[in-house]
Amino acid sequence: MRGKITCLVPAHDEATRIGAVLGVLVGHSMIDRVLVIDDGSQDGTAEVARKAGAEVLRLVPNRGKTRALAQGIAASDGDWLLLIDADLTGLTAADVTQLVWPVLEGRADVSLSLRGNAPRLWRWLGVDYISGERMLPRTLIAPHLTALDSLPKFGFEVFLNRLMLNHGLRPAVVRWPGVASPAKSVKRGFWRGMASDGLMIVDILRATGPMTVLNQIVRLTRQVR
Repeated sequence: MRGKITCLVPAHDEATRIGAVLGVLVGHSMIDRVLVIDDGSQDGTAEVARKAGAEVLRLVPNRGKTRALAQGIAASDGDWLLLIDADLTGLTAADVTQLVWPVLEGRADVSLSLRGNAPRLWRWLGVDYISGERMLPRTLIAPHLTALDSLPKFGFEVFLNRLMLNHGLRPAVVRWPGVASPAKSVKRGFWRGMASDGLMIVDILRATGPMTVLNQIVRLTRQVR
């Protein structure tokens, strides 16, 4: 199974980190198109992305990750979407291939990463239910752009989980022990980072509710074990 793969990279003020990520994605033999959604950055993220050879969709002002991805999905084409966060460290071409292969080979319908610095609980359970790195059919999410626009800024992953589970899709978890995503406290300072983490948790609960989140974690854990 093949088909065109569009890689979406949502980014906000990631000029110091996105270059390394795009160095892996741009030119990767399995990726047909790399589209960076620059979500109101003020630090030159778009310029770094263009120099790396990626297409850039600029949004002004900042709209939050969910709406940024909705814009990227609307601008995408092809059969598959590969979602990659812009701030990863340690990402290699082999990691990307490992995330793509289970879906293209038909062993899974969607795939999710499990980064080396994911919370210990997620590593113990074997799944990170809000992983930002995924491979999925574009037809799963493209019909729901209006719904995405009504979600909180960080409601995308749990919304996508609901679609996956409602459609009975088979997930595969790909462990990335050498890949990390820096904590918000590292990127923004301790107090701003803590506030951002708190707002993200609130958005997740607003998007689905605590019982739905728990149900998603339980169901995904059962499916990948």
